[in-house]
Amino acid sequence: MNGFLPKSGGYRQLRAFRLTEIIHELTAVFVKRFIRPGSRTVDQMEQAARSGKQNIAEGSKASMTSKGTEIKLTNVAKASLEELQLDYEDYLRHNGLRLWDKAHPRTLRLRDYLRSDVFMNDPVRYASTMNAEEYCNMCITLINQTTYMLRRLIERQQEQFLRDGGIKERMYRARVSYRTGRPSTPPSD
Repeated sequence: MNGFLPKSGGYRQLRAFRLTEIIHELTAVFVKRFIRPGSRTVDQMEQAARSGKQNIAEGSKASMTSKGTEIKLTNVAKASLEELQLDYEDYLRHNGLRLWDKAHPRTLRLRDYLRSDVFMNDPVRYASTMNAEEYCNMCITLINQTTYMLRRLIERQQEQFLRDGGIKERMYRARVSYRTGRPSTPPSD
């Protein structure tokens, strides 16, 4: 008998998920180094970073029974990272530091570094050597890369929903298939 529940939980293989883990780790280092202890900003930034990571995992697990929940939680992850990006931008502005634009020479080099195996294997390697401006711009660039990936992931999730339908449609197809003895089309991954 064909099941109607698709596989779920493959989030650990997503580069976007790995990047949210790194953003969470880098944010924890940032608040310890640059934010006054006891400030509400510490908790806000750590929670936004954590939410980016956790909502991808939760959405992936929920996808088995609800594509709508998966899409919603992936979007919450993206929104949490966008909130975190604003915190980094606020830090720069409030401290008279520069936000590097996309064409800034350091941003271009930073993008290459953030895509490298050196960074992916040891993302905090140079964290202690960066000043606040460098650190914020690194995290902002990384968040931009990750939210781009999450926008693309949401587009794929929507396409998958349109192609395969939701749980009720899959259940109905499986029941009709069971009754008629004809195989139903299994959901794609």
